[in-house]
Amino acid sequence: MLHFTDDQIAGVLDPAEAEACLADAYLAFGTGRAAVQPRVRTEAAGVKLSTMGAVLPDQGVAGAKVYTTIAGKFSFVILLFSAETGAPLATMEANAVTAIRSPACSVLAARHLARQDSRRLAVFGTGVQGLAHLRHMAAAFPLEEAMIVSRGRDPELAERLSAQTGVPVRFCTAAEAAARADILVTATRSAAPVLHGAAMRPGQFVAAIGSSLPHARELDDDALALASSIALDWGPQTSAEAGDIVLAAPELRASLPLTELKDIVAGTAPGRRGPDDVTIFKSVGIGLLDIAAAAAVWRKLGG
Repeated sequence: MLHFTDDQIAGVLDPAEAEACLADAYLAFGTGRAAVQPRVRTEAAGVKLSTMGAVLPDQGVAGAKVYTTIAGKFSFVILLFSAETGAPLATMEANAVTAIRSPACSVLAARHLARQDSRRLAVFGTGVQGLAHLRHMAAAFPLEEAMIVSRGRDPELAERLSAQTGVPVRFCTAAEAAARADILVTATRSAAPVLHGAAMRPGQFVAAIGSSLPHARELDDDALALASSIALDWGPQTSAEAGDIVLAAPELRASLPLTELKDIVAGTAPGRRGPDDVTIFKSVGIGLLDIAAAAAVWRKLGG
């Protein structure tokens, strides 16, 4: 059985390869040829252990991601098994896998839910996921501008991102981002909304990926009420974990136009219907993403 470190995994999949393996996995999931194991969290004395996984026979694998959360910091490991023999194939440090699978999934959702002529991106947050989403969206769409919303402003960071992506990057306020961007990504750890519907405009796509806890949300009720479609990365898990959904006013929550990304990818549910629609992708991160990406990494590294 092989073991791969984060250093070995980083950069193995480019954004297009990561998106492609997730598209295959979601198509299998949407047509009943894959299954997802929901996240289970166990905690004692400030130490949290979480597990989540998937069975992907089309990709030849089954597996689980196991991780700890201590003082707000995560450490991830993936266990990968053969779907044919059941034999263990590999273990992986999975911080690098997690860093690529989330933005690749948001790009996959954006292919179906964002306007394909989107030119302006706004990212809320400058953590690992915020910056990874900026890079992936810049690779997927013909952006003319990328804006960052953050409590701290680092001109050197904007310059580095501009050089890496070929897209002009600058910092701006939340209100300006909401008013100007075609694609908005919220990748914060805020417990209170950072994107407010009152500042938004028709035609926008939002990928809300920062919160995976029922007591934290990034979108307010006004933003949710604008949406013609709210796609979830997996209904049973996302609707229970996402504070954006759980904390919505009861009458609003009952009327939200929820759908699942697997059904959109499989063609059994519509994506964007019209140019003025506001569409939202709400992701909490599911095992399907981790195991599909890990399988692609394993194959490229000699599996």
